[in-house]
Amino acid sequence: MLAAIGQYVGGKVITALLVVSSAATVIWFWRHPEQLATIWLTVKYVLVWLGFVLVLPWVSFFVTTWVVSKESNTAAAIMLVGYVLADAVVAILLMGGIRGHNTLTWFVVLLGFLSAGVYNFKVCEYQAVRLEEF
Repeated sequence: MLAAIGQYVGGKVITALLVVSSAATVIWFWRHPEQLATIWLTVKYVLVWLGFVLVLPWVSFFVTTWVVSKESNTAAAIMLVGYVLADAVVAILLMGGIRGHNTLTWFVVLLGFLSAGVYNFKVCEYQAVRLEEF
């Protein structure tokens, strides 16, 4: 009984918070359209960068083939560092350079670089396993 009352009241409170925050958001962006344009530009750049990160190791599969044939951890590390550097260069170009950004921006960008590095590692590992099967 008490759980049902808590769920009912909690549902009403969350619904009210969502309605108020949605209304505030609509009013804010209606009064400040330049900030909405800035957000969409940022989203566009993030999607372009994500597309680059997702496609790069698949397009350059021949590099993974060459590294697997070398059977060298150093070659694999150089390949992964090269992928991350390429990702970083594209991100910095899309950001408009390295100047004029705050700490939060750099924290998010560095988190993106780390995520891209892990993704590149997993894709190259998958490609290497597939090459060994043949």
